[in-house]
Amino acid sequence: MAALIGRRLRKGAVTTAVAAAAVAALSASQAPGVTTDDQGRQSAADALPTPDESADDNASGDSFYYTDLPPLNSPSPAPGTGTAGPTPAAGSTEAGIPATVLDAYKKAEASLATSKPGCNLPWQLLAAIGKVESGQARGGRVSADGTTYSPILGPVLDGNGFANISDTDNGAYDGDSRYDRAVGPMQFIPSTWEWAGRDGNGDGRSDPNNVYDAALAAGNYLCRFGWDLSTTADLRKAILSYNNSTEYLHTVLSWLEYYRKGTHEIPDGTGTLPSHPSGGGTGTGTTPARPVTPEPEPSPPATPKPPSTPKPATPAPDPTPPGTGTTTPPPTPPGTMTPPVTPTESVHHLEAEGGTALSAMAGDTYAERIGTRAETATGRPVAKVRIRFTISGDTDATFEGGETVATIITDGTGVALAPALRAGEKTGTFKVSATLVGRSVTPVTYTATVTQRAADTLTRTTGTALTCVPGGSFTEQVEVKATYRGAVADEVAATATLVKAADDPTENDKGPYFKDADDKPVRTVSLKTDADGLLKLPKLYADDTAGTYLLRITTPGGATLTVELTVAEATESPSASPSPSPSASPSPSASPSPSTSPSPSESTGGA
Repeated sequence: MAALIGRRLRKGAVTTAVAAAAVAALSASQAPGVTTDDQGRQSAADALPTPDESADDNASGDSFYYTDLPPLNSPSPAPGTGTAGPTPAAGSTEAGIPATVLDAYKKAEASLATSKPGCNLPWQLLAAIGKVESGQARGGRVSADGTTYSPILGPVLDGNGFANISDTDNGAYDGDSRYDRAVGPMQFIPSTWEWAGRDGNGDGRSDPNNVYDAALAAGNYLCRFGWDLSTTADLRKAILSYNNSTEYLHTVLSWLEYYRKGTHEIPDGTGTLPSHPSGGGTGTGTTPARPVTPEPEPSPPATPKPPSTPKPATPAPDPTPPGTGTTTPPPTPPGTMTPPVTPTESVHHLEAEGGTALSAMAGDTYAERIGTRAETATGRPVAKVRIRFTISGDTDATFEGGETVATIITDGTGVALAPALRAGEKTGTFKVSATLVGRSVTPVTYTATVTQRAADTLTRTTGTALTCVPGGSFTEQVEVKATYRGAVADEVAATATLVKAADDPTENDKGPYFKDADDKPVRTVSLKTDADGLLKLPKLYADDTAGTYLLRITTPGGATLTVELTVAEATESPSASPSPSPSASPSPSASPSPSTSPSPSESTGGA
């Protein structure tokens, strides 16, 4: 829904055949239902398929917006970017986007590219919605920090031509303590802004009348539920969730494609104001359904009176027996129509579809989906009413897509299923409430519990014996893998303690030890498994006490592993016996020495 802005514009006739031909050509190229006025401006009609019945609750109350379509002159894109280009010679203010407003859209795109990269949000989509909702914040009439000079308010949502939404913010955002009104350049109803609001300009608060805050909020809103806006189906769902109208969808898509071809920056406050509000009528400064200066309205045609019934001379007796305390309601006069009861008005109570207590491990998705059924007083299901699911309490749990609020339409059985609920890292309990949108009935409350991440099995990744000499260190670091019900148990807390004995888990005061940051011995350490469920313990050292010791590793979930460590003096290997020397054998070439003959000088005879 957009606020009506600007003044009534006087239409002039197109006097040249060229202009008429251009209008006809463009109209023929558009989808069915696109029309042009006598100045060549286009507007959209309901020509697309019926909106998705399962579309989520809308941001703006499914109310007023602008049907003006892009001008005939296409913008000139900058080569390769499609984000900025030379100022067109004609229609420059209508094709351009005010500087501060454009900056807000681009900053929101950059923020979402980091926080929700899978959404693929283009800033041109925010620009298209901003154009349709408020004419780019009334043509860029904003201060330097992005705040509108005066609030942009939609019509009073009192059921008079729009939705009937009773006050939800005590007038804090829209100044109306009786009914809600959409607020700001992106036109959020207060109940949606309460959870979707963001601080886009870093001033510490979220203000729906600030274009930076509103653009970032709109981006997050469009990116919820894991939607990928680069796909046609998800883009359509996201736009229809903003305002559930095929005319709205067509108009936004027309501006999206126009801005994708290229646009340019214009000074704040110089933008062209739209002139074609949805449902007819003219623009005003602030309120679509109630102009600032009301114009005389034609008197409604006289309603024919039913023929008079002759009055009996004697009053007819009351058919109600005396003392019953009730009276027969008067007959409905001929020609009088009883207003139909809406589905929301027919809801008498809400019931839980399934259990109201859920439990999941930190980081896991809850196996059970939260479901709520809308029923009449007689227990009949009520379809096509909105149920809002809200997470509350000290928790970081979210619905699929990262949001804490989701609004779902009941199906043919009267049941609305909340998106999958994912546990955060904070353990404990929190609440999820289911309330009916548009009417006050007793909500249904669900209690959800988040337990610690756990493992039920621990195994060593190697089977190597762990040994060390006194005063030395163990060569291999202990590594284990944790699983839970056969699956990897990641981010699970684990405690490793050097215990005294298998039946005595008391921390040992001797033997192997770890070292802390100050290189002091410690015999208990706490760690977490990594994304693959692996846990690698710090290096182990040994004191001078030999013996066999036990290292025990435990995790939440009951997994326990005991590892044996041995500290012993190194055993010298027995030295090899020297090989016996081979027996000396005469050299085969050696000849035996001849026997010695007496020397002639040793002889005993004389002459």
